[in-house]
Amino acid sequence: MSGQQAPCSDPKARDFDFWVGEWDLTWPGEQTGGEEGSQGRGVNRVSKKFGDCVIEENFSTSDGRFFGHSVSVYDSNAGIWRQTWVDSSGSYLSFTGEFDGEKLTLRTEPVEREDGEVAVNRMVFSEISDSSLKWDWQGSKDGGSTWVDLWNISYTRAN
Repeated sequence: MSGQQAPCSDPKARDFDFWVGEWDLTWPGEQTGGEEGSQGRGVNRVSKKFGDCVIEENFSTSDGRFFGHSVSVYDSNAGIWRQTWVDSSGSYLSFTGEFDGEKLTLRTEPVEREDGEVAVNRMVFSEISDSSLKWDWQGSKDGGSTWVDLWNISYTRAN
């Protein structure tokens, strides 16, 4: 086996390492059904698994009403990140995307609806620092030409 690259040795497989850790989360409460002016809170525990090849996420709201889990991996053959998300509402979502050096964007495949709209969702990790980042969940009804913010979460690294 000499001469073969180690699994996940592509430098791009480290692009998502900024997310690893324990995070305290806040967002405008009305984005998730709360009263206007309220603040939603949650936690996210993100770790590396399987020889540091997989990023595993465990998300929960502080009120215990919503839980989610994702696994992400860099697909070196395709040159993209892949993520699978499942949650306590029964959702299953599949994303692909990439890191451009400043932000990581993952999006779903476009789906044409009966009314002719082409729906697609994306998440954007931006304003990334060692202690914080911004996460935006956005939707598009025109195949990704225009985007609307649906959920904006501020991440602060837990102490």
